[in-house]
Amino acid sequence: MSRQIVSIVGGKDATAASTYESINPARTGEVVARVGLADAETFAAACRTARDAQREWAKVPAPVRGRVIASIGRLVEANTERLARLVTEEIGKPYAEALGEVREIVDTCDFFLGEGRRLYGQTVPSEMPDKNLFTFRNPVGVAAVVTAGNFPVAVPSWYLVPALLCGNAVVWKPAEYAAASAHALFRLFTAAGLPDGVLNVVFAGGADTFGGLERALDEGTVQKVGFTGSSEVGRKIGELTGRHLQSACLELGGKNPMVIMPDAELDLAVEGALFSGFGTAGQRCTSLGTVIVHESVHDAFVERFARAVGAARIGDPTEDVLAGPLLDRKFADRYEEYLTWIEPHHKVVTGATGRITKDNPRGGFDGGDGLYYHPVVVDGVRPGDRLFMEETFGPIVGVTSFSTMDEALDLANLPGYGLSSSIYTTNPQHAFRFREGISAGMVSVNNSTSGAEAHLPFGGNGKSGNGSRQSGMWVLDQFTRWQAMNWDHSGRLQKAQMDVADIVPDLDFRLA
Repeated sequence: MSRQIVSIVGGKDATAASTYESINPARTGEVVARVGLADAETFAAACRTARDAQREWAKVPAPVRGRVIASIGRLVEANTERLARLVTEEIGKPYAEALGEVREIVDTCDFFLGEGRRLYGQTVPSEMPDKNLFTFRNPVGVAAVVTAGNFPVAVPSWYLVPALLCGNAVVWKPAEYAAASAHALFRLFTAAGLPDGVLNVVFAGGADTFGGLERALDEGTVQKVGFTGSSEVGRKIGELTGRHLQSACLELGGKNPMVIMPDAELDLAVEGALFSGFGTAGQRCTSLGTVIVHESVHDAFVERFARAVGAARIGDPTEDVLAGPLLDRKFADRYEEYLTWIEPHHKVVTGATGRITKDNPRGGFDGGDGLYYHPVVVDGVRPGDRLFMEETFGPIVGVTSFSTMDEALDLANLPGYGLSSSIYTTNPQHAFRFREGISAGMVSVNNSTSGAEAHLPFGGNGKSGNGSRQSGMWVLDQFTRWQAMNWDHSGRLQKAQMDVADIVPDLDFRLA
């Protein structure tokens, strides 16, 4: 029996304007949840509710807010298996990966629970006597957070946990196709004791979300927007917030390169490429886009990579598999378009392409009615090819070759994204030269392009984002604003840069 889910604003169910069915992509005939979608006005109203609730939440001492975050972590930890199973059921993520995703929420809470006691300001010396200078971190106000569904619970926690800790209220719009997972996470957060209205969840389509956000920004009820999703939509969000003199926290797509140097350990490189290219069926923002392999080891790498992909298990995400189905029908449709970008000069080294069916099976697996697709490795991609230049959200990886490090860096940076990157080498000089030359916000050495830790900055540049960072202490700058205060107790007006003691040096002095 499917779940019935609606938006929750101020602790109360909101009226739905339409209904969306969230399906199990491993068994497309199974409806996981029937989701009541809100309209633009409901989103805007949620932001008004959050504004009113935020004023009281900000008065709660930060260490006490930290204890709420600690409770969220413990509640998520106690519900790990159930939440992970729901993620697997709703988006087809392999259960082992879903468990890791839930663990990431706990890690995030464990990091930030102490930040309630470390929202430090500073005391700063003044240039004048009898005057003290201070700095403080203040909450921004209301954060509107829009997240994708490929990481339906971990990525939202990167926004929600620090935003709430810092004294903000949140209106969260999850992906419709991951609504059941989002609703479960919302319930865990509110069970920790959050007052009504401090965290609100609104399920809505893209147009209504954008319209509601535009209305809220016009009304002045939103002071920060966080968005995880495509570069195309991220641009629109950035333009909208820019008109209101705000800077959104944008975590967008990637065309993440992996450079294989001639001194690389090829078996290790293949393992990293397999996981980052085809884990979660290639549906991560940090998934591998193009392998840029030195010409001297190109053939050996491609042969091993193709063999590893051929041996990898694709199938039921509740079992021990590398990848399950694509997230939703719309992603399957989009992926089939990406397959049309394969050109005559390309060479598919992994065999079959397209959806896994009885007529197009993968070994003994026919895919049933699930959205399962063959993993594809395309050798011979060239600069300018769509497969080389554009993000392909799904199980397809391109391969090209290079001769010099400068050429490898040029190829890695050419698509204009800048999220994640990787280099396989046993030479430290190569590793540091790559780090200096790559435009990505994240660099891995002898590791895959995927994988984040809760205390390390996460984010990208270029088409991958606007330089904002999530996770760790760095995200505090997204959800707080610095305030400077000066306190003059001299009893007279002292003018900065004017009433300053002047000590005159003898600059003509020379040693005899």
